[in-house]
Amino acid sequence: MSETDVSGSEGAASSTPQSRMAHFLWEQLPYVVALVLAVAGVAYTNVSHQPLVGYWEFLALAIGVVCVVTKWPETQGKDAQLRLIWTQALHWIAVLVTMNIMLMSGVQQLLPTPATGLVLLTLLALGTFLAGVSLLSLQISFLGLAMGVTVPAISWLKQSVFFFLLGAVLLIGLGITFWLRQDRRPATASINNQMEA
Repeated sequence: MSETDVSGSEGAASSTPQSRMAHFLWEQLPYVVALVLAVAGVAYTNVSHQPLVGYWEFLALAIGVVCVVTKWPETQGKDAQLRLIWTQALHWIAVLVTMNIMLMSGVQQLLPTPATGLVLLTLLALGTFLAGVSLLSLQISFLGLAMGVTVPAISWLKQSVFFFLLGAVLLIGLGITFWLRQDRRPATASINNQMEA
């Protein structure tokens, strides 16, 4: 076997894990983008104090499209594909109707604006999780669970931002104190050495 054959086979073997990893990341991209968009929507709602009605509707429709597109290659036959489209369409229409009920003015008077974003994210998370269960898709179910976990995480983070800020100030203060002490020690030690001499 020549050196070019060996180096060619080593190059193919080393590029295969990279291409598999790239393919895996490409497959997970829609789920990651949906999760980032959901968290960004809640963050924007908390900062602007205005519910993003169209944003949540778009996100629900986008996740519905992701559900259909990811299951389409596994669906065999025209009847099964039609069933997939109709079941997902009905599922996401129900989620959209529930979201719009939460955005009605009578309901909005009972909820503060930041809470509306968390409620809509909760409904979106529940809809995504249930879509994953009905499609037997682990990724979609996990996306729904991840969105659901972000709801208490966001509310906890919002309540504890002040404590994080105090902790950061404390750490910065301790760091400056120790840094200043280390700068003084060599100068003090050299002065003591000069006095002894």
